Amino acid sequence: CFFSVPVNKHKPWIETSYHGIITENNDTVILDPPLVALDKDAPVPFAGEICAFKIHGQEMPFEAVVLNRTSGEGRLRAKSPIDCELQKEYTFIIQAYDCGSGPAGTNWKKSHKAVVHIQVKDVNEFSPAFKESVYKATVTEGKIYDSILQVEAIDEDCSPQYSQICNYEIVTPDVPFAIDRNGNIRNTEKLSYDKQHQYEIMVTAFDCGQKHATEDVLVRVNVKPVCKPGWQDWDKRIEYRPGSGSIPLFPSIHLETCDGPVSSIHSTIELQTNFIGKGCDRETYSEKSLQKLCGASSGAIDLLPSPSATTNWTAGLQMESNDIIFKFDGKQGAKIPDGIVPKNLTDQFTITLWMKHGPSPGLRAEKETILCNSDKTEMNRHHYALYVHNCRLVFLLRKDFDQADTFRPAEFHWKLDQICDKEWHYYVVNVEFPVVTLYMDGTTYEPYLVTNDWPIHPSHIAMQLTVGACWQGGEVTKPRFAQYFHGSLASLTIRPGKIESQKVISCLQACKEGLDINSLESLGQGIKYHFNPSQSVLVMEGDDIENINQALRKVSYINSRQFPTAGVRRLKVSSKVQCFGEDVCISVPDIDAYVMVFQANEPKITITGMDHFARPAAQFESERGVILFPDIRIVSTVTKMEHPVDLRERDGANQQVVVEEMLHNLDFCDILVIGAELDPEQECLELDRAQLQGKHLDATNSTAGYSIYGVDSMFSYEQVLRQLRYRNWGTSTTSDRKFRVKCSELNGRYTSNEFNLEVNILHSSNSNFMDHVNHMLVQPQFLQSVQHPEGSVSAVHNSVVPSVATIVIIICVSILVFVITLGVYRIRTAHQHSSAEHEGGKDSEMDWDDSALTITVNPMEKYEKPHQAEEESEEEDIDDEEEDTTSAESDDSEEDEEEEEEEEVIVQKGDKQNATRQEQLEWD
Repeated sequence: CFFSVPVNKHKPWIETSYHGIITENNDTVILDPPLVALDKDAPVPFAGEICAFKIHGQEMPFEAVVLNRTSGEGRLRAKSPIDCELQKEYTFIIQAYDCGSGPAGTNWKKSHKAVVHIQVKDVNEFSPAFKESVYKATVTEGKIYDSILQVEAIDEDCSPQYSQICNYEIVTPDVPFAIDRNGNIRNTEKLSYDKQHQYEIMVTAFDCGQKHATEDVLVRVNVKPVCKPGWQDWDKRIEYRPGSGSIPLFPSIHLETCDGPVSSIHSTIELQTNFIGKGCDRETYSEKSLQKLCGASSGAIDLLPSPSATTNWTAGLQMESNDIIFKFDGKQGAKIPDGIVPKNLTDQFTITLWMKHGPSPGLRAEKETILCNSDKTEMNRHHYALYVHNCRLVFLLRKDFDQADTFRPAEFHWKLDQICDKEWHYYVVNVEFPVVTLYMDGTTYEPYLVTNDWPIHPSHIAMQLTVGACWQGGEVTKPRFAQYFHGSLASLTIRPGKIESQKVISCLQACKEGLDINSLESLGQGIKYHFNPSQSVLVMEGDDIENINQALRKVSYINSRQFPTAGVRRLKVSSKVQCFGEDVCISVPDIDAYVMVFQANEPKITITGMDHFARPAAQFESERGVILFPDIRIVSTVTKMEHPVDLRERDGANQQVVVEEMLHNLDFCDILVIGAELDPEQECLELDRAQLQGKHLDATNSTAGYSIYGVDSMFSYEQVLRQLRYRNWGTSTTSDRKFRVKCSELNGRYTSNEFNLEVNILHSSNSNFMDHVNHMLVQPQFLQSVQHPEGSVSAVHNSVVPSVATIVIIICVSILVFVITLGVYRIRTAHQHSSAEHEGGKDSEMDWDDSALTITVNPMEKYEKPHQAEEESEEEDIDDEEEDTTSAESDDSEEDEEEEEEEEVIVQKGDKQNATRQEQLEWD
């Protein structure tokens, strides 16, 4: 019997090529066509079945598996996750194997080789990232750029869809820039260096899958200025603290010429202080004090003083707060009282004033009177006047008819631009008839026109001196003011009989602030400079840029006032640059800056000294009188806040208050009489004029007090005040006087405390020694209410004794004390024995109070032993004086009167008692 054996006659068959796609991070491969192997031996078992697919290639990450042996269907899959970024496609060879001729798989056959090409499908797993962390670019201002710079981002995805950057976008809002899809940044408007030096913008990128960058990139665009000629590296604000001396204004300044061929540089530095005080920071002392300080001739009369009880004619005028500046609005004037200015000014006199005046309103301007002396009634004659008319300053002087009835110079005209420039100027009219000279800001001006007129015939009509308008006393129904002034006036004075020198005039109008140059010696060669008189304008010129730079760095601001006026001072620097062969080659913009002057610490002026003393009337009646302030002290202190070093300590409790003593000048001290004014018939205040020599001080005296004025140190004022004396040659009607001292700096800007002094006049009679002793004993309050300085106590005590004769009597009585000691002892013994016997009803008469250690003896009472009693009384009084010269407070004058009345009653009772009772002393 024969069996048939399966024969594997045919090879498996597959397609010649396959194309597959696998998604990234997936294991399934989609093949086209599908993986299927066929065998013609089918349906023969084993020989017609497919058992395997094999891949040929080096470490291919794929494998092929048979899904159905009979149908030959297979599947291609990845052995591990496929990363497109590592490899985008794969190509390998695949063959199919049948199952052979039997279960053992022998005699298997394989198909031909087929090519498999697999592409990896990308997944958008990566975001765009920029190549640079920061992009930088620089542009010149004033230009529009097509492309300032290009930013570039990349994407690590493998496919073009996800690896390409499809768009860029600017994230920062409101910036003058735009970006295209290629990353090119351009500006959408012209950039300005002055507006913004640098721009910072943030940019992001998107791939074609619309995935944006995880981190935006910073793009810095610097704006470079177009080379502009001008000054660079200067500060607009310069701070100045009082007492700083001279500080540089532009320590780092330099001129940019943009490489121009410069041949010379001309610069003008101007300090604009027109709105500070009277044109600049000047001393704000009174005109009297300033004239004394500058060495002006004495006798100047201030016509516009601060309003006070004695100078009340300026009370109704408009006045600025700090300085003594009066504003006239064309509606007001002031009458100077009679007697302030003498009627006869002589042929030599001086008028000084500060004036700020603008153009007069209207087409036909009227006269604007500054100062006018005219008839008070009946007529309308102007004797002398100073006025402004059509921006011309006119001085009128009509001389009285005295010798010859001839034409004489009467009107002097000056035409100056400064009269109507609305700025402060200092005017001095020096009259040395028939010559009149005008000084304006220290510069001399001769009149451009002088007109003559007839002299004024004498008359009995009184004259009226006015300021700010002219008094029209005649030719009108009612006398009134006319020709009003529009502007501001200050320090208007008139000095009869004398004219001022150029030196004094320059001192009176000098500014205390201005421009300065540090180290003139170190200025570069070829630098020329020039100051104006007030040092508010400095002109510098040179042919070397670096030398000009160095010179301008040395320009400084200085303010010599100890208490400067706080506020802003504007600075302006204008420059002209010339180039070789050209008049002007480049234009240099002006510098506009300002100096900020800070407020000085306010000083506290304190006056101290003995505030109460008593002297015998004889000293007040003497020729020298009594010195009122022998130990007066004037001290000025300033309070400062020390801020903690640790900035975290902001609490005010941690700030320490520091009080420092400072030295500065005073400009007046007033000694006022409190109560009734002095009676010139019997009392006065006196000061030796020699005490004022060598000092910038002067003094005036009146029944209301004494005034010492002038700019000088506190020490000088102390020296003078310590020599002020009070005399009273009618002391019988005066028992005390009170005075008050008050001092000032800067014309009342800083004032001291009010120091009060009380002076008591001790009245005594030398005719009766015992009366004198009693008087001393009942007036101890004058000796102990005053805190005397060292060495002055004995002087005060000695002043109680009125004469040398009294001292001799006291010494003699002291010698007798030793002789009568035994007698006094016996009297006291008898007194104590009598007190024991009459203890009941006589205690009130015999008790004596030793608490005050003061014994009062009635010398009018009669005793059986008058000499013994008198000696005993003298002994007790002297003992009290020696033991306690500054005894406790005793009774006042009212108590003295009560004691005297009581003693009189005791005497009357003593007349009625027995002899033993009369021998006993009556103790109070």
